[in-house]
This record gives sequence, structure tokens and C-alpha cells, in this order.
Amino acid sequence: MRVYDRIIKKGKQIKPTRGDARELTGILLEIKNPRARLSRTEIRGLLFSCIGEFLWYMSESNDLEFIRYYLKEYHENSDDGKTVYGAYGPRIFNKNGVNQFQNIISILTKNSDSRKAVMQLFDANDLVEKHKDVPCTCSLQFMIRENKLDLFTFMRSNDAYFGLPHDIFSFTMIQEIMANKLNVKLGVYKHFVGSLHLYNDRLDSANQYIEEGWQETSCMPMMPIEDPIETINKLIKVEAKIRNDQAINGSDENGLSPYWMDILHLLRIFKIYKNGKNIENVSLIEEIKLKISTRVYDTYIDKKKTVRIAKEQLQLPNISILK
Repeated sequence: MRVYDRIIKKGKQIKPTRGDARELTGILLEIKNPRARLSRTEIRGLLFSCIGEFLWYMSESNDLEFIRYYLKEYHENSDDGKTVYGAYGPRIFNKNGVNQFQNIISILTKNSDSRKAVMQLFDANDLVEKHKDVPCTCSLQFMIRENKLDLFTFMRSNDAYFGLPHDIFSFTMIQEIMANKLNVKLGVYKHFVGSLHLYNDRLDSANQYIEEGWQETSCMPMMPIEDPIETINKLIKVEAKIRNDQAINGSDENGLSPYWMDILHLLRIFKIYKNGKNIENVSLIEEIKLKISTRVYDTYIDKKKTVRIAKEQLQLPNISILK
């Protein structure tokens, strides 16, 4: 809420490519507990698109149809109607033939004090030819200090209403996965933005959010101590089956901890919701909801049962503005 309020009150008007906006420059945001990556309010609070985008990254895919299932707006970012040039997944896991995710693990395993554990997402080549979408994220730097993994994200540009909540969700999930792989505790998350902005057509929605006042922060459970990559790869295969209306059998779920089973249940709920809201589907959603091991997600599920708000996005978690 403080982010929106500050942009509205102190932001300067600009005219970038995607439309008039209000902007703050050189902003540093901090989340002391990265698991508190969710918030909820009466007018906003979609968890599902964040999960979808996170799994899209982890699948190493640039496929448009995958992400459009969760975020229809992505069609505006495709040059060819089939792929997204600026997709993060291929850049994280196969940038110029380098698996940057595995590279970070190797660097920090060899030297936990290293300052070289940096993933590069934006590239000089992104400016050579014109594309509808190039990465807003320049780099992610991982540091282990006092046996805790901190993550520093550097953004050239960030849409505070649409992009920022999704970026925070995915990057803090990656941070927690990386901490598990390195067998260290989860540290702080810091998010530096060159241009933090609100587009003028979102100002009314942001003001409505501010007028609601206090927003509750939701802390996701701690990820289980296991090899998260193997588990996520299994989850990605199940997600594809759910998205493409394929049957799921018992072997698809074998070995999934309650944490990841909950994510699978949320994917099922989102599919039912997209199939249409009727009495039968609402009952199915309630049935699946009872299988989820935590009540953290109840607010988001209940919204799906009562009102269709597909274009509204997840609001911001509890962020400290350091500049």
C-alpha cells in the first residue's frame, strides 16, 4: 500500500512506450521475511497467476500458451504469437548454453562468501533488434551471509500494479529453493528498481486499494527440506496435464510433500474455476480446499467460489521502502 501511495503522491508523469504513467526512480524495496510473499484484500488477491508464472519460469519455457492460461495479458508480449522473447525460464536455465541456476549453486558451494553468484537476465543483445518484450529484470545476485541466503534483484523497470507482485512472488520462491539446495537459512529479499511506475489506467484501482486501508500479510509455509528441483519438475508435468485436461493418476502425486501437494490442489482449483462457475464446480472447489494442509490459501480459494476477478492481480506483500 505504501508503494502505491508514494507513487501517486510523489511520482512524476512520464510517457513511455506502453502508455502514460507516474514514476519514481532509484527505489529500493525490502522484504525481511520472503515467505510473506502474499497479501490479501477484498478487491485484490490472486495467488493463481503468480503460481502459474513461477512454474512457467521453472519449466524453462518461452511458450505463450502456457503463460496465457494464467495471464492473458502476455499475448501483448509476443513477437510471433507463439513464444515470448523475454521469457525468464530459458535465460535462467540455458542462457548461451549456461545453466545459471546450477552455476549459482556451484559458486556458492565452493565459496559461501562469493560475490560472483549473479544471474544475468537482461542482455546487450536485447537492444539490437526491436522486440515487444525484453526483460525488465537485469540480474539476480545471491549472497550467503551469516548462514542465510539473501537475494538482491536489480530491475531496469517495474510496473508496480501488475509486474511487481508477480516478480516478488517468483523471485522469493527461487530464493527459498536456492537456500534449500545450499542447505542454508532464508535471508532477506531486496528489490532495486530504476523506474517504478503506475500506468495512468491503473491509478483508480490503486487508489481503491489504498482506501481499503490495512491489508493482511500471508506467510506461506516453509518449503520442505528436500531436493526441490526434482519435486518441481514432477509438479510441472502434473501442471501440464491439468492445464491440458489430461487425467492425473496416483503415480503423478506419489512423493509430493504436503507443501507441493497444496500447490497441485490450487492448480486444480484454478482449472475448475476456468471451466465456469456453477453449483457443481463450487462444490468441487470446496472439496479440494478441504484437502489442503494449510489455511493460508483459503481467502484466495473463497474468492474463486464467489466472484470472477480474472484481471485483478495479487496485491503487494508487506514491503519496506528504503529509498
